[in-house]
Amino acid sequence: MPEQRRPVLLAVDDDDHVLRAVRRDLSRAYQERYRVVASSSPVEATRILDRLRERREEAALILSDQRMPEMTGVEFLVEAGRRFPAARRVLLTAYADTSVAISAINEVRLDHYLVKPWEPPEERLYPVLDDLLSDWESAHEPPYQGIRLVGHRFAPATHRLRDLLTRYRLPFRFEEAEPGDPGAPEVVLPDGRRLARPGHGEVVAALGLATELSHPHYDVAIVGGGPTGLAASVYASSEGMATLLIEAYVPGGQAGTSSRIENYLGFPSGISGVDLTNRAMAQARRFGVDVLAPVEARRLSRAGRACVLNLSDGKEITAATVLLSPGLSYRGLDAEDAGRFEGAGLYYGAALTETESCVGRQVWIVGGANSAGQAALHFSRHACHVTMVVRADSLASGMSAYLVDEIAATGNITVMTNTLVVATGGADRLEHITLRDTRSGEVSTREAEHVFVFIGARPRTEWLDDLVRRDAHGFLLTGPDLGPVAGLASWDLPRPPLLLETSVPGVFAAGDVRANSVKRLASGVGEGAMAVSMIHRYHSES
Repeated sequence: MPEQRRPVLLAVDDDDHVLRAVRRDLSRAYQERYRVVASSSPVEATRILDRLRERREEAALILSDQRMPEMTGVEFLVEAGRRFPAARRVLLTAYADTSVAISAINEVRLDHYLVKPWEPPEERLYPVLDDLLSDWESAHEPPYQGIRLVGHRFAPATHRLRDLLTRYRLPFRFEEAEPGDPGAPEVVLPDGRRLARPGHGEVVAALGLATELSHPHYDVAIVGGGPTGLAASVYASSEGMATLLIEAYVPGGQAGTSSRIENYLGFPSGISGVDLTNRAMAQARRFGVDVLAPVEARRLSRAGRACVLNLSDGKEITAATVLLSPGLSYRGLDAEDAGRFEGAGLYYGAALTETESCVGRQVWIVGGANSAGQAALHFSRHACHVTMVVRADSLASGMSAYLVDEIAATGNITVMTNTLVVATGGADRLEHITLRDTRSGEVSTREAEHVFVFIGARPRTEWLDDLVRRDAHGFLLTGPDLGPVAGLASWDLPRPPLLLETSVPGVFAAGDVRANSVKRLASGVGEGAMAVSMIHRYHSES
C-alpha cells in the first residue's frame, strides 16, 4: 500500500520523552501497515486530523495523554471522535487519573486506557492495540476488490445476496439493475464471470470459499455456526478431535446478527455479532476445524454407534458424536401482507447490510427485547429517526437496564408501547404499516420503508423429525428433562443421559436451542465448552 494511503496511528503527548517512547513502540510493531504520526500539542493534532479528512485518509487509532495544558486528553479524544468516529481511541494516564479514564469509557465511548509506563510493550501495550486495530480493520471497509452485485435494491433475492457477501466480509459494489432486468440479481466476479440469480452455495464455490472435507469420519460434527457451536468447535479441535462445523445461512437467524453487544465479558466498548462471529471463526480455522458453509443439515440418523448427517448440498457426513446448536430464527410478523415484503423493506434481525439504505431515513424497530434495543441504537446513528413498536407496557419488562437507559438518552429514538403492527402495505416494496393501540383499539397508518422485526424466536429443529425428543415448542430436551430412561425408545446405554445429552446416545444439544437453557450469549458459549467435556466422556465409554 502506498505511504500516503496507509491508515494513520496518531499519538499525542506534551511530554517529549513520553512521546518519543510512544512513537518508537508504535513504529516498531506497526509501521509496515500503518503510518505513525506524533504531536506534542492537542491543538496541532486536531489540525492533523482535519488535514487527513481533507485528503480522505483514514485514522485507525488515536492515543492521547490525559494531562495537557491546552486541553485534556478526554476533551481531545472527543474532538477526534467527531472527525473520525470509527477510529479507536486510547487514553494514556497516570495511576491518579484512572477514575477519569473509567468514566470516559462510559461517557464518551473511550475504547481503552493505558497506565504509564507500559513497559514491556510486548505484554502491556501491543496486546491491547492489536485487539483494537483488529476490531477497527474488521469494521473498516477495505478497498474495492472487484466484486459487483447488480440487482434491485428492494428485491428479496438481492437483499439475501447482499447479506451473504456482508457476512463473509467480502467487499463488493452494489449497482442498481435496470427495471425489469430478467438476469437480476447478478454477481459479477473480478475475473469477469457472471452469476445470474445464483444461490448462496454457487457464490461461495465461485469465490473459492468452499471447504474440502479433510476426514472421512469425524469425532464430532457440530450443527450451527453461532457462538455456541463456535465455542465447542474451538475447544474440541484444540483438544485433538477431528471436528466439523456445519454453518447454515438462514435469513432471520439470530446468531451473528446483533448490531452491538455491550454486556459480553471482555469487550467494554461492545462488539457486533458479525465481528464476534468472524473472530471466533478465524480461531476455529486456526485449530483445524473443517467448516461447511452455507449448508443446512437436512436429516440425522444412526448407523450402529455412528451418527449420519445428510446435508442440503448432497453430502453425507458420519461422526462419532453430534452437537446440535442450530440456534433460533426470529418469528414472522403476524400482520396482513407481511410475507410479501420480506427482504423488500421488511427484515428479520438487524440486517446490517441495509444500514446504508437507511441513512437519513425513518426506521421502525418491532420488538422490545435486547436485540431490538441494540438495533435501535445502531440505526439511530444513521437514520434521521427510529421508532420502536413494543407490545408491552414498557421496555423494562424485556430489556436490560443499560439498554433502556441508553435508548431514553438518545434523542432520535421514540418508543411506542402497547402497540402492534397489524398490516403492511405497498406496491413492489414496503411503503406503509398499520398500527393498533392495544389499550384504546385506535388504528393508524404510518409511512414506513424500513422495518426490522425482533419478536421472539423459534428453534431450528424441524428437520430432526421424531428422532430427537423435543418439547411442545420444538426445543431439544436433554439430561434430567428427558425423564426416566425407560421411556426413551432410542436409549441403549446403562447410564442416564448426561446433562447436555439428548434422547439419542452421542447426540448432544447446547445453547438457545436447548430446552430450559439461559438465552444469553455468555451462557451459550459456556454450554458449547461444557458439551465438549461430555463428548469426551462419551468417547471414553465407547
